[in-house]
Amino acid sequence: MSKYDIIVLGSGPGGYVTAIRASQLGFKTAVVEKESLGGVCLNWGCIPTKALLKSAQVFEYLKHAEDYGLSVKDADKDFDAVVKRSRNVADGMSKGVQFLLKKNKVDVINGYGKVKPGKKVDVDGTEYSADHIIIATGARSRELPSLPQDGKKVIGYREALTLEKQPKKMIIVGSGAIGVEFAYFYNSMGTEVTVVEYMPKIVPVEDVDVSKQLERSFKKSGIKIMTSAEVTSVDTSGKGVKATVKTKKGEEILEADMVLSAVGIKTNIENIGLEDVGIVVDRDKIIVNDYYQTNIPGYYAIGDVTPGQALAHVASAEGILCVEKIAGQHVEALDYGNIPGCTYCTPEIASVGFTEAQAKEQGYDIKVGKFPFSASGKASAGGNKDGFVKVIFDAKYGEWLGCHMIGSGVTDMIAEAVLGRKLETTGHEVLKAVHPHPTMSEAVMEAVAAAYDEVIHI
Repeated sequence: MSKYDIIVLGSGPGGYVTAIRASQLGFKTAVVEKESLGGVCLNWGCIPTKALLKSAQVFEYLKHAEDYGLSVKDADKDFDAVVKRSRNVADGMSKGVQFLLKKNKVDVINGYGKVKPGKKVDVDGTEYSADHIIIATGARSRELPSLPQDGKKVIGYREALTLEKQPKKMIIVGSGAIGVEFAYFYNSMGTEVTVVEYMPKIVPVEDVDVSKQLERSFKKSGIKIMTSAEVTSVDTSGKGVKATVKTKKGEEILEADMVLSAVGIKTNIENIGLEDVGIVVDRDKIIVNDYYQTNIPGYYAIGDVTPGQALAHVASAEGILCVEKIAGQHVEALDYGNIPGCTYCTPEIASVGFTEAQAKEQGYDIKVGKFPFSASGKASAGGNKDGFVKVIFDAKYGEWLGCHMIGSGVTDMIAEAVLGRKLETTGHEVLKAVHPHPTMSEAVMEAVAAAYDEVIHI
């Protein structure tokens, strides 16, 4: 039986990062993977969707070339080529992970892994042992009883990434990050898109002002939005799909070529041996302490299978923290209140910390500042004036409670707020940190100035 210091189950952005950091710390490490290295994120999630969205964005630019004083005749898209580019990008990233694991002397064990009692892992009948076993098996598309996926007319995100033929009409159920990113992509490609959201607003976890702005932008692009609405059944017996949607006004029948279910995720915790080992699970999540130890010594869990936010960068951070704790390093528990969230539709969304409503619910006396990109020189020059930056501060001490952005390139800007909050920066310090002009990022400083009644450019 092969013996390791650490075995990691799953090679997504949680698993492979954990394995590499473990090896860097001197542990003999192996990672078990049943499909492709990089997991869902690299192969079926974060990376290939961004490649599709970039193609959509370039196509949008071509269609609006005249706005920039340019003439482009007969601009068209090749849907197959767009999908192929996305797959090539994903394949390249997966090969990159393979290289990184090899470079860091991490053994890759291909196959389906199950944890066993006695600090063992079974991979398709072969047993391996380790002092520490880290579960990082991730999650998949969640299925609703009213919306069973058949992979053809009712699909999940995997199928949406690799359709052979572009649908003329699509219904997207759910308006979280996955739903709105695909809504933007397919709409840009020329598909007639309807988004159905159960909650009263789209992107329901975001600040209400961000939700309203995205709804305005989407409607301007021709995307139909239905909020406080629920798909109660689908009929796939005909050529396309008929979806029965329950709204406040009553039932409505929507017809489309297909329905994309984007209603969240389901953790991959079945049939991996948790019951045999006695690892405690609650509400589809493995219960862990601040350092990702389960209730059974020697077994750990990170990423989507645990109660934290189901985000790639969270999984990576958890894994690094987990193995550094195993190595005996002094580590601090992760601050889940300072995790940035990013959505890559157009306009992009990025946020961290409390929304305005949450800050008020917590009892803070707040200062709120907002700077619209319509007043930004860089946004005007770039032709991307939709959106704004919104900041929330504690009026008493100047603590930066939250930052919410919607607009072009904001996913690359949110790190300023994350770092500022980590360093306990006050509004006054942000104001006095000189921001470059003309940039999109100076909107952060301008929004802070607005919060403190010092704004100049609006």
